[in-house]
Amino acid sequence: MISKDGYTFPEEFVWGAATSAFQIEGSVDADNRKPSIWDGFGLGARDGRNACDHFKRFASDVALMGDFGLQAYRFSISWPRVLPDGVGSPCEAGLEFYDRLVDACLERNVEPYVTLYHWDLPIALHARGGWFSRDSVEWFADYAELMVKRLSDRVSHWITINEPQVFLSHGLLTGDHAPGEKHSLGEVLQAGHHVLLAHGEAVRRIREYARKPAIVGIAPAGCINLPSTLDRANIGIARERTMGVSRKHLFNNVWWMDPVFRGSYPEQGLREYGKQAPLHLDSDFEIISEPIDFLGLNIYYGHEVAIENEKATETRDLPSGHPRTAFGWPVTPEVLYWGPTWIYDRYNVPIYITENGMSNTDWPNVEGRVEDPQRIDFLKRYLAELHKGITDGADIRGYFHWSFLDNFEWDKGCRQRFGLIHVDFETQERTPKSSAYWYRNCIQSNGYSILPED
Repeated sequence: MISKDGYTFPEEFVWGAATSAFQIEGSVDADNRKPSIWDGFGLGARDGRNACDHFKRFASDVALMGDFGLQAYRFSISWPRVLPDGVGSPCEAGLEFYDRLVDACLERNVEPYVTLYHWDLPIALHARGGWFSRDSVEWFADYAELMVKRLSDRVSHWITINEPQVFLSHGLLTGDHAPGEKHSLGEVLQAGHHVLLAHGEAVRRIREYARKPAIVGIAPAGCINLPSTLDRANIGIARERTMGVSRKHLFNNVWWMDPVFRGSYPEQGLREYGKQAPLHLDSDFEIISEPIDFLGLNIYYGHEVAIENEKATETRDLPSGHPRTAFGWPVTPEVLYWGPTWIYDRYNVPIYITENGMSNTDWPNVEGRVEDPQRIDFLKRYLAELHKGITDGADIRGYFHWSFLDNFEWDKGCRQRFGLIHVDFETQERTPKSSAYWYRNCIQSNGYSILPED
């Protein structure tokens, strides 16, 4: 509803922030943890060794979350920290770390949302074929079972896989991310099929072994096309592109979501990929489409498309000088309206925005404060569009800001700062940014302060 004070989100709306294990934990050799594919790749070999030192500082970090009013914290498990070889005997010390992390969250009334896979495949499993091997389905399901048996007396919310489009495309197709390999599109689509199967088997294990009712989802990247103007034709082509497979790459929504929610690959995708489409058993989709409770969407920006001269354009360059983040990503708040609206209309499943945020050039000023007005403005604009989507009928249950801490940003190292909390990577000192205070007020007021002041 809209009150005289501005935008008010639904009463049960969840306000949180997110991180991932390799991006913040550090301590890569602690307690018999063995390498993941990121430990020896690119800047991960250097910056990932310490990252945010969260492994040692988790208690004070969670205390900060409580101080700033987070209602939920989405974090991932480091697979090699709990299963150093990916399979076999677990590491008790690694499991105890996540026990302590979950307990710390609950003591601060911060609900844990646990992601099982955020890109840190154990190197031992990569050596055995990784996601190219159909055995990866069982490896992942066994790992999921281990974590559910350990944490589900306290954890209710589970996310199986984070952004398959990204780790498969950048890691195995272009080689920009770990493990830095370049395979054919067909090979990578086959690996993607195993990822989807692994998701489904993990859902089955979560349902079977959870000690309290489990709320389960998956969190693909939201790949959004935007109408260049609001006329019917441009909205139509933007929706068609957002909800279709029009090019031979992995960055689409329906190839990854249709199997989960509809039990099959989309026909348009099968036509587009042709002989490169993965081999599979018809029974695979019974596993992949195991019912889940929500869809997580990681959405940051979108690309414009239009109908010009009665033909659809490819994605259009935004005008020179259009606002961009420090990463170079365009600021396009309307993605949090169009994306969830179209995706909810297709699948009719509750949605959480499991990642959204911006990289900024943040540093402490001479008074020691970190002022980031651009991030505050970004949040106001994006949350206003998200509220519009809720008002228009999309069932959106929560928002997780990426990220709580400045962290290791994959192939970009520690140069891109997405956090609400500034991290000095030399001293590991934490400094809340002005956006952290703004977000705290937003949570306390359930959103009304997203409106600009009169």
